[in-house]
Amino acid sequence: MSTSSRGPIFDGRAQRVANAFVNRYERNLAEEGLNILRGEMHRVFRNPTGYYESRCKVIEGHIISDSRVVYGPWLAGVGSRNFPVTKFKGYDHWLVTRDRLNARKRGIGERLLRQYTGRM
Repeated sequence: MSTSSRGPIFDGRAQRVANAFVNRYERNLAEEGLNILRGEMHRVFRNPTGYYESRCKVIEGHIISDSRVVYGPWLAGVGSRNFPVTKFKGYDHWLVTRDRLNARKRGIGERLLRQYTGRM
């Protein structure tokens, strides 16, 4: 009895498809997270100017960033000028975004994986 070493696992196709899946999954998570974040900003900000929201974007394909806006930590409640220095304790937009994205990530991955398994 002999074995064959041909096919997607042996010629590298499966690895390329797996890498493409991971890249797309990370981008989808980041984009979903950005959508959640923007929704949370609309929910909690009392006097939005639109500048902070416009600076929030996906960078490097998988990172959600506020472009290091100087008052970003203050809005999130982790800045040096938050409570007890001032009454403002910050908003929970980043924390809620994290929690909601964590709750959705499995479903996002499962739906996406169906598109890639046939190519392996």
